[in-house]
Amino acid sequence: MFKFPQLKIGNLIARVPVVQGGMGVGVSMSSLASAVANEGGIGVISGVGLGMEEPDFRTNFLQTNLRILSREIQKARQLSKGLIGVNFLGVINDYAEMVKESVKEKIDFIFSGATLPLKLPEYTKGSDTKLIPIISSGRAASIICQAWDRRYKKIPDAFVVEGQKAGGHLGFSFKELANPEKYKLEDLVVRVIDSVKPWADKYKQEIPVIAAGGIYTGKDIVKFLQLGAAGVQMGTRFVCTEECDASLKFKQAFIDAKKEDVVIIDSPVGLPGRAIKNDFLEKTKQDRQIPVKCPYHCLKTCDPENTPYCIALALVNAKKGKLKSGFAFAGVNAWKNDKIVSVKELFRSLKAEAASS
Repeated sequence: MFKFPQLKIGNLIARVPVVQGGMGVGVSMSSLASAVANEGGIGVISGVGLGMEEPDFRTNFLQTNLRILSREIQKARQLSKGLIGVNFLGVINDYAEMVKESVKEKIDFIFSGATLPLKLPEYTKGSDTKLIPIISSGRAASIICQAWDRRYKKIPDAFVVEGQKAGGHLGFSFKELANPEKYKLEDLVVRVIDSVKPWADKYKQEIPVIAAGGIYTGKDIVKFLQLGAAGVQMGTRFVCTEECDASLKFKQAFIDAKKEDVVIIDSPVGLPGRAIKNDFLEKTKQDRQIPVKCPYHCLKTCDPENTPYCIALALVNAKKGKLKSGFAFAGVNAWKNDKIVSVKELFRSLKAEAASS
């Protein structure tokens, strides 16, 4: 009978090799992250648009985000003695400040995606926070290791390798997404493991590789562990949990979704994304533009003058259940969610599925 191994990242050990994916805006906050940590996984707070529901967000953009980031980390710590991380997009304009604030709060992990985090160690000097880039290729892993080795005399503590089946913004072009066989997660995981081995040998330390994107069942987890992954990251399956920080209407959108409703979209930030098709997305496709008033310019890659809609506002609206004014990012298996369960029940299911695989 298969039993989950531990996931060891540096001197930190998760009892269950499951990282809960960071889901913004506001979908994975302290409630979900602490519940996952309590079950032995790694709970992750999304660091994107944290303050968007605060009254002073438009007038005090950075300070609001920093305040809510600290609050959410502290709340997660009060609710759990387990392992907690924060996930940041490298394209947010306040990236350095948000990373430094997380370090000040002694966060266990920083997960960083959307661009190669070549300067991340600069913002975490003197801390024991573990740094985990999110990548989509062995080449990206090699570039990061080479850059960090040259500039900072260190290497990442782990990597998350995210495949094409993930939700949210994807690290693939539309052309690459049209050729899924060439970019199968199984192959990407093996390539990343091979790419980081010379660096692990040089520094005489393990560099765990965590598989992500389309992993839904305990059986899926076993498959990637047997391929050599040290753990997996899962986001979509955690949406329909009682502890998930999104509204009931947001969760219901997953439960109501059919397989054909999970589609690739052209995100305003310049990246393909995977989401649940709805009237809002259809409207933006037809009208092309919903007027945007942007006093803060939260993403480096966003052009407020020409963007078809404000993606941060659309995502926070969806999180609050206002799906006529927003949409839900989701992984390829979102349609498989059919009920709301507790995080404890979900971990029990994953363990049972793995045991019977």
